[in-house]
Amino acid sequence: MLCDFHIHTSFSGDSDTPPEKQIEQAICLGMERICITDHHDYDVTSFCNFELDIPAYLAAMKTLKEQYQDKIQIEIGIELGLQRHINDYLETLTKQFHFDYIIGSSHFIDGLDPYEPAFYENRPETEAYRRFFQISMERIQAMDCFDSYGHLDYVVRYGPTKNSMYRPSDYEEYIDAILKTLIQRGKALECNTGGFRYGLGHPNPCEDILRRYRQLGGELITIGSDAHTPDYLGYEFNLAAKLLKECGFRFYTVYHNRQPEFLPL
Repeated sequence: MLCDFHIHTSFSGDSDTPPEKQIEQAICLGMERICITDHHDYDVTSFCNFELDIPAYLAAMKTLKEQYQDKIQIEIGIELGLQRHINDYLETLTKQFHFDYIIGSSHFIDGLDPYEPAFYENRPETEAYRRFFQISMERIQAMDCFDSYGHLDYVVRYGPTKNSMYRPSDYEEYIDAILKTLIQRGKALECNTGGFRYGLGHPNPCEDILRRYRQLGGELITIGSDAHTPDYLGYEFNLAAKLLKECGFRFYTVYHNRQPEFLPL
């Protein structure tokens, strides 16, 4: 089975799942390799704490890596919440601590998570989406502290009508700029199957964006379930592989010591 490179555990503020449970599920599914990528969103105000205790996290992950070394290869990752005003902080953090893989994601826009209804208040849904993509573009163009950009159209999971009226072409100026910057800088794009879990019928980003990334020359594609519980680990990976092949990909990317490796889909 494909390797899951976006997994959360109880080290993330929005998960209660012990890491052992996620690892055992991956073994049951026949995965040979996974990467745990718990949240670290610094300097945000939210309903839960998204700041990761990094020293405790790394110590626990190293212990688990050794404990399960005969059963599965565990890479140690992190999902960083990108914000331009903390760029120096994130750059220092990624030099201070060793990770195998770093996801960069946009979770908070103008101090609000698109998960929160307040993000959509007093403006059309399309304007909320446009703001999300604009700020995401500005972050990608200014920041370099990650290996793969996570769930590019995350915002459509939570909008008032989700993706029923969403057309990536309406935001092409921002999305194309993001994709071109990722390619120029040797960054991967994530295919996140959480979109299926949220009833979108598509991954994040959707096939149009995945196909466009490939058309522009993008080759680095990572796959993650964004699972916060074991039942969603590896969710719809067979479908994701099929879609990626249809978009022109033949390989997907995993990371070790922050170096990409290609595996067949």
